[in-house]
Amino acid sequence: MAKAKILIIAGDAVEALELFYPYYRLKEEGWDVDVAAPSKKDLRTVVHDFEPGWETYSEKPGYLFKWVTKTLSEVRPEEYDGLVIPGGRMPEYVRVVALEDIKRIVRHFFETGKPVAAICHAPQILAAAGVIKGRRMTSYIAVRPEVENNGGIWVDQEVVVDGNLVTSRAWPDNPAWMREFIKLVKARIGSV
Repeated sequence: MAKAKILIIAGDAVEALELFYPYYRLKEEGWDVDVAAPSKKDLRTVVHDFEPGWETYSEKPGYLFKWVTKTLSEVRPEEYDGLVIPGGRMPEYVRVVALEDIKRIVRHFFETGKPVAAICHAPQILAAAGVIKGRRMTSYIAVRPEVENNGGIWVDQEVVVDGNLVTSRAWPDNPAWMREFIKLVKARIGSV
């Protein structure tokens, strides 16, 4: 079986379930997984949930993520077969503090047609990299204006596959999101 190498972009305030789930699911495939963040440190994840009386999601501290393997500036995207971008508040922060690295990394995956999985608020990173225009995709509802204002076609669906891009709305969609991403990676590396 061919072995893939996957990159996950992360940072503080990443949604816990959108980082831990793909991290372990992709390792379960036997693949190498690197997690890159603005700095090499333990990440503070967050847990977003829906509670009575709140008109939007609530946020609580999540588990520490202790497996950041490199900084975004150290990433050589040509070494990877696929890219995963979780959500939470991480994308709004990372796209500002590491904009040039984000553009360099994300654009490589789109220019080469390598699989990209983005969930929840991750399209904020895709927008910062300038790769949304003309793409059919989904996201957390609060990111819909950013998708549409950057030329994307937003749909409310569990998972949307548009070429090399797999998007989902939020952590309840994790199984469908990873299922479709894994299919694309396996097709690319020839282990379907």
